[in-house]
Amino acid sequence: MFFTLLFVTFALSVLVSFMVVQIFKSPLGEIFKRIIQDAISMAWQKYIIFATYVVGISGGVRIYDLERYITARHKDAEILELTSERWTIEIYRTIIETLQSIAWMYLIVFIFTLIAYVIVRGFELKNSHKAVTHHSDDKHDGQ
Repeated sequence: MFFTLLFVTFALSVLVSFMVVQIFKSPLGEIFKRIIQDAISMAWQKYIIFATYVVGISGGVRIYDLERYITARHKDAEILELTSERWTIEIYRTIIETLQSIAWMYLIVFIFTLIAYVIVRGFELKNSHKAVTHHSDDKHDGQ
């Protein structure tokens, strides 16, 4: 029964991670294209997708918590029995922990990409302002 629970939590974590990747794949691609503006943006996007799976699966499959179904935590304690109620809780916990782990990772990624976007946008505005100023100076010099 433990191995079935382990497999189900793993499969569920993979499925939830896959769904999150599908939802955020396009926005991540657009963000990285905008900030990096190079072919390496695809490599960053692939890395974030890989990290999403790793973080989602490791967050959803909590080995330490699942161990209580095969070994007792204390010397005189009993091993927990996998009842239908515990199955329900473990499935719910797997979904929530997978989403929570990915949400924290994406929050960190988006904070850093927001900072990078502000920096890139600042340079763009500075360069466009210089170009406009330089262009208007050229008009005055030609008159």
